[in-house]
Amino acid sequence: MRDRIYIKDLKDNVGKEIIIAGWVDVRRDQGKMVFFDMRDMTGRVQCVALPSRAEVIEKAKKIRPEWVLKITGLVNKRPPKNVKAGVLNGEVELEVTGVEVLAEAEPLPFDMSEAGYNLELTTELDNRALVLRHPKVQAVFKVQETIIDSFRQFMKQNMFFEFQSPSITPAVAEGGSEVFKIDYFDKKAFLTQSPQLYKQIVMTAFERVFSVNKIFRAEPSATTRHLTEVVSLDAEMAFIDGWEDVRDMAEGTVKFILEKIKEKNAGELVLLKAELPVMIEKTPTFSLQEAQQKIFDNFARDVRGEKDLNPQDERELCEIVKKETGSDFVFVYGYPTIKKPFYVYPNPKNPEFNEGMDLLCRGLEWLSGGRRINKYDQLMEHVKLWKMDPQKIKMFLEAFKYGVPPEGGFAFGAERITMQLLGLKNIREACMFPRDMERIDERLSE
Repeated sequence: MRDRIYIKDLKDNVGKEIIIAGWVDVRRDQGKMVFFDMRDMTGRVQCVALPSRAEVIEKAKKIRPEWVLKITGLVNKRPPKNVKAGVLNGEVELEVTGVEVLAEAEPLPFDMSEAGYNLELTTELDNRALVLRHPKVQAVFKVQETIIDSFRQFMKQNMFFEFQSPSITPAVAEGGSEVFKIDYFDKKAFLTQSPQLYKQIVMTAFERVFSVNKIFRAEPSATTRHLTEVVSLDAEMAFIDGWEDVRDMAEGTVKFILEKIKEKNAGELVLLKAELPVMIEKTPTFSLQEAQQKIFDNFARDVRGEKDLNPQDERELCEIVKKETGSDFVFVYGYPTIKKPFYVYPNPKNPEFNEGMDLLCRGLEWLSGGRRINKYDQLMEHVKLWKMDPQKIKMFLEAFKYGVPPEGGFAFGAERITMQLLGLKNIREACMFPRDMERIDERLSE
């Protein structure tokens, strides 16, 4: 539509007759006048149809929410008493001089106005195609777009090479049975749990690599924190001196993401009443044993000796760190080696514990990573110890036969970070088209 301008640019066209196109948000009659709000991909504006324009007023009386219109109108300044400070187009309105209906809409199944929108999550997901048009729902995914885009931007600034990992794999990267098996012609294959093995292979050629990939987890879980399909943001880097290099890169990545959200999504944060978590100059870091001791000292609850942090541990540790330092983030490292995947590097001084780490924020794990084993003989020892079939990861092992420097990496899920950043109650709110045990677009029970 070559003659159209975007709604965000109306303020620069005061006194001019212009054309916009978009959807009707709400329509309301006031005396002999008709007011309606129009929206496009850039914003919203109030339009007014005056009774002096008979053809326009008759068309305006017929329009309903979600009708698609092409509007010709004069951009006028609002009277001072009607100005809405701090709102896009709060100082202007559009006096309609022409209306062209591009598409009509059926009556809506529920109130889509900003004031009246209050749906249960199940209803929202059952009507996803329509609900995606609501500004609060759109705000969630605008923030998520920034998360993914700023991750990619930070990686490229730090000389990471982007690649795409396959979604169909011949073997399970991280062990366990929580994988989707698929028929692959006359063979069996799996939907990938993680691009981990592939990013390590690519790292051996390009040194620093990252990917933005869909991963699949067949977890029989119906919690507020789990999905079967998520977007994983992965990074791997060679020539590290220790796991701390990985931690520092992960910390820099998260800090950059937070800065970009603050810069690009201020309006969305206000709309969603979300407050960004605080990341101080140097994120507190504790070993698993130190974290467990802190929980004991502060809450008199003894989890010392446990192999991992449970959800209550994570919440309490974050609460302690927030009180002591003001940081919403905390790194925990040094988990039992045998409880982690075969490729995680054992601490040379105490091989019972590894050099893996997690980043927690506001009581929830955001990110996992650490140093990986880079020597072929040590990898093969772990393959045997973990009772893995080396033939099923032959390509991965082959890369490590031919010289691999000390290396490590990290990964985090876009949906989980979106949920945590925005204070959402359910991870499904942070997924445009969530897949879980009960839903693939529609509820499976139906």
